Amino acid sequence: MGEGFDQAALTERPFFFCGIGGSGMLPLAQILHGMGCKVAGSDRSYDQGRTPAKFEWLASNGFALHPQDGSGITSVDQVLVASAAVEDTVPDAAKAKELGCTRLTRAEVLSMLFNRAGYSIAIGGTSGKSTVTGMIGTILAHVDHDPTIMNGAVMKNFISDDNPFASARIGRPEIFVSEVDESDGSIALYRPTIGVLLNVSLDHKSLDELRALFGDFLAVSGCGVVNFDNEEARLLGEASVSEGARQMISFAVENQNADIAVKPGSIREGAFDVSAVVVDNRALEECALDVPMPGLHNLSNALAAIGAACAAGVGLERACKALSNFKGLARRFDVIGTSASDITVIDDFGHNPEKCAATLRTLKATEGRVIAFFQPHGYGPLRQMGAELAETFAQELGSDDITIMCDPVYYGGTVDRSEGTERIIKLVEEAGGTAHHIPTREECGKRIVDIAKPGDRIVIMGARDDTLTGFAESVLAGLQ
Repeated sequence: MGEGFDQAALTERPFFFCGIGGSGMLPLAQILHGMGCKVAGSDRSYDQGRTPAKFEWLASNGFALHPQDGSGITSVDQVLVASAAVEDTVPDAAKAKELGCTRLTRAEVLSMLFNRAGYSIAIGGTSGKSTVTGMIGTILAHVDHDPTIMNGAVMKNFISDDNPFASARIGRPEIFVSEVDESDGSIALYRPTIGVLLNVSLDHKSLDELRALFGDFLAVSGCGVVNFDNEEARLLGEASVSEGARQMISFAVENQNADIAVKPGSIREGAFDVSAVVVDNRALEECALDVPMPGLHNLSNALAAIGAACAAGVGLERACKALSNFKGLARRFDVIGTSASDITVIDDFGHNPEKCAATLRTLKATEGRVIAFFQPHGYGPLRQMGAELAETFAQELGSDDITIMCDPVYYGGTVDRSEGTERIIKLVEEAGGTAHHIPTREECGKRIVDIAKPGDRIVIMGARDDTLTGFAESVLAGLQ
């Protein structure tokens, strides 16, 4: 963390975000701006003319935008907020270093705001964080707690004409809800009143590294809310209680012994929703729950949000009622539309094995062929979890389904590009799946339109690229 940096004066400093339009940077910039800070930034997408509506909104709402050429860094008082992946040769970073500006990561700034809140809820795990963050925020807003929410995805409940990019909600700074990231180890910076652990599975780090990070996360949480259907999470939760005498609330769809559980035989899955009767085994209380998002994984997400709400003093009935009005998140099983020939296009953030599996299982729970497009979000992640991704697509999809992948996202830099999508396609085929590698996204879109037939569901999957939604929309337009 910035050496000698005065955290107490954090919100008195002007901020400059390198990559201000990013899914993690934008909501933090919004929160700081909402607290009265002077916020400026640059972005490669802004320079390249991508997602212009986002940058037009930023500029018209008091965020000063600059080319990513160092020209926006003009004073030693500015705090540069930049990913650790931003190399010193990037003009903004080079200029900040030359002037002697403080440089902090997104997580460092966020954790400072989070840790000084009087009541804080952190959501961790390798999948489901954004959805559960949105769910918890929706519950707390519904009961008039007026939370500040930091999310990595646009929360549809909080979209307005004034803020169409609602990946953050500006509320009381002393009540703070945020997803926290294990992929870069920054989860260790947070000290939550309530720490939610959704699952532990392979993503950007090895399981041993994840066990250490999530175990420490629960150890510093005032109360842990833990998924007892996930064996790794359950073991960490039980260990945190036995070692640190911490409070814990467990939740589970399948494990009937969890504190927040599901009444046997009550689950009903629809194409676009899921419902069940939720049981609080501590208070011997039950309540009907209707979640307007499909899939058992979203039922589990809802139980996690209910568990966190209960830990924060919100009753079961009020929590369930609030979730019945949950509108979901952009790019989380987001139905873009259905063509006149009954072909549905879905936009989804799935990018690791667990997220992709959850989405594909939800699709396969109802009738119809699936065409799954996947854009790898980097060469490094593809090397880390490529084999598991290939296994996921081969196992979750049937013989009639088709997987189509383009080349990984690459915006420059020194990353090793020796292993690409071709290896993953080969692994999918060796595991019995049907998969095709088409290098460019545009050609993938043409192929999808050519092969789609009535009743198909087309899912567009990938992370860290806002233009994927536009791509999904273009596929739907091609089908019309």
